[in-house]
Amino acid sequence: MYSKDQASQLRQTFWTTFGQYLSPQMSADGLKINWINYKTGIKHLHFKMQTDNRSAYIAIELSHPDPGIQELFFEQFIELKVVLNSTLDEEWEWSLHMPDEYGKTLSRIYKTLNGASVFNRNDWPALISFFKPRIIALDDFWSTAKYSFDALK
Repeated sequence: MYSKDQASQLRQTFWTTFGQYLSPQMSADGLKINWINYKTGIKHLHFKMQTDNRSAYIAIELSHPDPGIQELFFEQFIELKVVLNSTLDEEWEWSLHMPDEYGKTLSRIYKTLNGASVFNRNDWPALISFFKPRIIALDDFWSTAKYSFDALK
């Protein structure tokens, strides 16, 4: 069992390692990018990667405080679902208006990896192999799809 500080340090080390591993990878638009804190350019729309002691997930997260606007964004992603699935080369889970760990309502399009722990360094290759192709594919998708969201900014 790790103390809170040890757990935080291990998480930080994992994300630093992941960031260094991906740093040579350019975006779909040929630009240098911060893969860990991916900027979509749209407020309340994030690409999120999360891992804990049992699982990991990567998600498109819609966190607009107005549920109606959040639903408009979600519907726009539904319109682009075929393109998204094709770019990702897999289907993800879709959840409209779910509570997050703080009780805030958000919508999420996500893929989960079970049975991998950020606290087990032996699982890090599996975590990196899970996150890397998916965040790169999300970037590829977003390089063209972002224009579909201009009217919702």
